[in-house]
Amino acid sequence: MDRLNLLTLGVKDIVGSLKFYRDGLGFDVSIIGDEEQPGVIFFKNKGTKISLFPVEELILDIASEEELTAPTGFTGVTLAYNGKSKAEVDEVMEQAVAAGAEMIKAPQATSWGGYGGYFKELNGFYWEVAYGPDWEFDENDMLIV
Repeated sequence: MDRLNLLTLGVKDIVGSLKFYRDGLGFDVSIIGDEEQPGVIFFKNKGTKISLFPVEELILDIASEEELTAPTGFTGVTLAYNGKSKAEVDEVMEQAVAAGAEMIKAPQATSWGGYGGYFKELNGFYWEVAYGPDWEFDENDMLIV
């Protein structure tokens, strides 16, 4: 692994967060869904991308609510490595586990048509490793959203 593609912030109020980041701070965004009920919001910033996703849905996407509310807790933040193939997802997940990460969700088909899974690294940060068949990357291997 040699890059951080996407930083997802699990938010309690996605509509309010859209207004704060887009209207309040001036971020240029892409909205998946509509403005009244966005499914996910991507920031069109340079470099590493940022996304907003409902925290309750993010918890359920990773594992069970019970596991993520353990004493160390889930902070509502995930980091993402976006691969260019399913094989790359598998390779990166294997590399992470070999390096000492805990496999939280083995790579599998996703509800959005991609392929991915989650691991927790030694400090407790959750990483999603995923592939989307329609994803494009720029010359720096940064995800184009």
